[in-house]
Amino acid sequence: MKKLLLALAAMLCLSATAKVKEVKITDEPWKDVKKVLKQIKEPKFKEKKLFNIEAYGAKEGVEDYTTNAVNKAIDAANAAGGGIVIVPKGVYYTGAITLKSNVCLHLEEGAVLKFSTEPSDYLPMVLTSWEGWDCINYRPLIYAYGCKNVGVTGNGVIDGQASAANWWPWKGKKEYGWKEGIVCQEWNGTKENGGRNRLSKMEEDRVPVAQRVMKPEDKLRPAFVEIQNCENVILEGFTLRNSPFWCLHPMLCTNVIVRGVTVSSHGPNNDGCDPESCNLVLIEKCKFDTGDDCIAIKSGKNNDGRARGVPCKNIVVRNCEMKDGHGGVVLGSEISGNVENVWAENCAMDSPNLDRVIRIKSNPVRGGELRNFFIRNIEVGQCKEAIFRVEMKYEHVTEGPNLPLVENFVMENVKSKKSKYGVWIDGLVNTSRPQVTGVTFRNCEFGDVKIPTKIVGAEKVTFDNVKINGEEVKF
Repeated sequence: MKKLLLALAAMLCLSATAKVKEVKITDEPWKDVKKVLKQIKEPKFKEKKLFNIEAYGAKEGVEDYTTNAVNKAIDAANAAGGGIVIVPKGVYYTGAITLKSNVCLHLEEGAVLKFSTEPSDYLPMVLTSWEGWDCINYRPLIYAYGCKNVGVTGNGVIDGQASAANWWPWKGKKEYGWKEGIVCQEWNGTKENGGRNRLSKMEEDRVPVAQRVMKPEDKLRPAFVEIQNCENVILEGFTLRNSPFWCLHPMLCTNVIVRGVTVSSHGPNNDGCDPESCNLVLIEKCKFDTGDDCIAIKSGKNNDGRARGVPCKNIVVRNCEMKDGHGGVVLGSEISGNVENVWAENCAMDSPNLDRVIRIKSNPVRGGELRNFFIRNIEVGQCKEAIFRVEMKYEHVTEGPNLPLVENFVMENVKSKKSKYGVWIDGLVNTSRPQVTGVTFRNCEFGDVKIPTKIVGAEKVTFDNVKINGEEVKF
């Protein structure tokens, strides 16, 4: 218990040793982004120290060997002062993998790591976060805590093997394999005592995190790759498939690079990449085809996010491709700890199953202040709902003590060929202060739009040379 309490104290302090220069936004935000990129450094690993998992007992195609072999190789690399753990070409079956400082897990071309779908392989439970609530829950499939210089790289595949036959039915929805009688996250006997509701009640009652120990019957699915409270992280090159829950989840990290990763996972809550309460994050040259948001920037939910008090900030997204998903680049919905300084540029989005291009979502219970969000040069073939969507009443919550705020958003040079809405802002009305203010659209063209604009509860919304269905927008 003492170790757990020390870990909790560390989690609430975002990499105290990391030296980060504050980035103040000027009238030229696309010059300010260079200050962020200059601070993001690629971690270095000892390239001559190689630890092949087969040397530690891994056997291709045999399910009983790889888990221990991978973790032994990681331990050996860490003990040697760092190095690269090699997964060679072939199919290897594994359970939970725990990364350590100065170690990079590298998948060679043709290497496939297939992860067990047996929940007991992800015990003992660890300190984690589930939908923005801190708790002790299943160990993520790949997990790192409190490390410096850590990575997963290479052109191989990590496959969670999640499907309607395992993990996904725990969501409690028939489209993901749930059937009457299957225990799921929403209920266990009665709906009120389901794991999600139990955790929500503990958070609401401010139960200490060390006492929020979830049980297997709570059915809270683990994340695939969770890197928590770490400095200098790289996730590069690999393909991720079929996650139980969130796919890539850097949390409370400083200096994170996600580059050239392909995420293809269509299960429930299968967000592509969710930086949560992180500082200095670069997401570039990635492809997302997901069952939930492609990229969702977060900072904790409700009391936990506010108590943590660590915003997600200085995030750069560029040269990415988005297919299916609830949103391309999203802020929320767990943003109670605030978000600031986000840039997204030079991305391509196109799918009839991509709901929104840019999405911001919160409500007056979750709250959160979101400032300085800059978008440019996005090419959209089509999306299902809206190019730009703000939801300040997310999940139909219209009342609460924590009014969210969206301030200083600029979208420019965005072109779209088809969507239902162009700009849809659904802000709160009759509040003590505006919830959406300072929103600018510049040099944009949206075609084949059924409803050009629908704007409620916002002020200082400006359209500068914006055409929807060939007509300039006047607002």
